[in-house]
Amino acid sequence: MMKLKTILFDLGGVLIHLNKDECVRRFENLGVSDASRMLDPYLQNGLFLQLENGALNAENFRKALSEHTGKEITHDEIKWGLCGFLEEIPPYKFDYIDCLREKYSVYIISNTNPYVMEYAHSKEFLPNGRTLSSYVDGIFASYEMKMVKPDPNIFTYMPQKAGFLPEEALFIDDGPANVEMAAKMGYQTYCPLNYFDWRPVLDEILHNQ
Repeated sequence: MMKLKTILFDLGGVLIHLNKDECVRRFENLGVSDASRMLDPYLQNGLFLQLENGALNAENFRKALSEHTGKEITHDEIKWGLCGFLEEIPPYKFDYIDCLREKYSVYIISNTNPYVMEYAHSKEFLPNGRTLSSYVDGIFASYEMKMVKPDPNIFTYMPQKAGFLPEEALFIDDGPANVEMAAKMGYQTYCPLNYFDWRPVLDEILHNQ
């Protein structure tokens, strides 16, 4: 096993605790009656998948969702709905990855959308006013790459873009299918559960390198 130089974190379910039920509830309140069918913690369906894979930008998604529901839905209402996924953003996890950058390159790789990332890049994201991008060396967002995990092309795109070797990278994701694909592509992997404080496990993994 090669020595680790790069750590790639999933966002939702690893750095942020997710609550699908709250997200569904918010969109149902906005008139999206089939929200439970389209929303998923790992991979969306329908219009929400088109948002995450970049087929629809934020405004075109807003228009499409408004047409889907038969009522006008605003940008801020959609942002409010999607942020329902974000049940808790634990500052201690971000303090931890901040310290990791003293020894490792750290990246985010997330199936996400421009509404959530608008919030993540704002000063409201964490109590200290820091944005997500201030904690990492880079962010690989699905809607910008036009690919969603577990697409194998993501795992060849990232090392080419960031200049690291897959075998020297640890991929951390709460989605078993994503972790399985990363392992097939030569990455070292770890699959924690949503809500789990994975810091002691990661300490052990890094200590044994």
